[in-house]
Amino acid sequence: MVPGDPESLRLDDLAHPEPSPGDLLVATLMAGVCGTDHEILEGDIGRPAPGRDRLVLGHEALGRVMAAPEGSDFAPGDLVAPIVRRPDPVPCANCAVGEWDMCRNGRFTEAGIRGLDGYTAEELAFPAGFAVKVSPVLGHLGVLVEPASVVAKAWEHIIHVGSRGQWSADRVLVTGAGPIGLLATLFATRLSEEVHVLDRATDGPKPGLVGDLGAIYHSEGLDRIGDHYDVVLECTGDADLMMAVPAVTGSNGIVCLTGVADEGHQVVVNSGLARNLVLENRTVFGTVNSNRRHYEEAARVLALTDQTWLGRVVNRRIPLEDWKEAYTRHPDDVKTVIQFYDAPS
Repeated sequence: MVPGDPESLRLDDLAHPEPSPGDLLVATLMAGVCGTDHEILEGDIGRPAPGRDRLVLGHEALGRVMAAPEGSDFAPGDLVAPIVRRPDPVPCANCAVGEWDMCRNGRFTEAGIRGLDGYTAEELAFPAGFAVKVSPVLGHLGVLVEPASVVAKAWEHIIHVGSRGQWSADRVLVTGAGPIGLLATLFATRLSEEVHVLDRATDGPKPGLVGDLGAIYHSEGLDRIGDHYDVVLECTGDADLMMAVPAVTGSNGIVCLTGVADEGHQVVVNSGLARNLVLENRTVFGTVNSNRRHYEEAARVLALTDQTWLGRVVNRRIPLEDWKEAYTRHPDDVKTVIQFYDAPS
């Protein structure tokens, strides 16, 4: 598709990929559709490879290895999740040591988003160093590894910030019960005894998915769910909510922003909030993307999770021939995926 032109979205015939030395050849089994794809359709983000006007979408995927380079950790038949971001050819200090999610010079590429075709294709070829093994236990649910890696990174950084003092994540709030919010809740319930989730939905699958994790679901508004949270994970990208949630943290509280607000939306920051951020050592930070260890942690945690619960998160599986339906939003959507070939059950 041409970013910013929804009418340009189409199913194309592409040449079979030609693996370079060190590449995996992978048959795509599942490709996830998320808010980022819709932002590319709308033109908010998205950039094709140099010299091209079209971009193959898809940065969330699960594939099966067809061929692997000799001496790699992969073999035909392995399930893999491809990594989204690649460091630039002249890497910054972070990219040079594998921390490409923290790139400082901005010359990275991202599959299906920025300067690199994505994974919504029947066959893929990419360097083995940018693939992570997925346990057969997960089967088709391995398509959740990429979004879960974002959450794994968020929690790693939350814990890092919290370690500056005697701190613990005793009381956690997650705002938004979309895929990222639900996965953030999953990780939170492994780390905290009291987890609250705020979302607008009053029915549909979200309240049950939250409750079955042992978390407390709210739909009544931020001003009615208490305060003194040790951690808030903001997963909606709503600019007003992003600026409001620091007020419900306690002393030394941490807010992690995972959603991306619309550009140009103006919000008012209360001076009392700014004062409390300083005087009470509160922290607000943003996080995006993830690196290899976050993918590996995501794959590990998902393999230990109730697979029935994860199957309810992936609640719309669209066959490739009906691909257009995957980009049409439905009220009860949680995670929509496009199914290729013989996706494992």
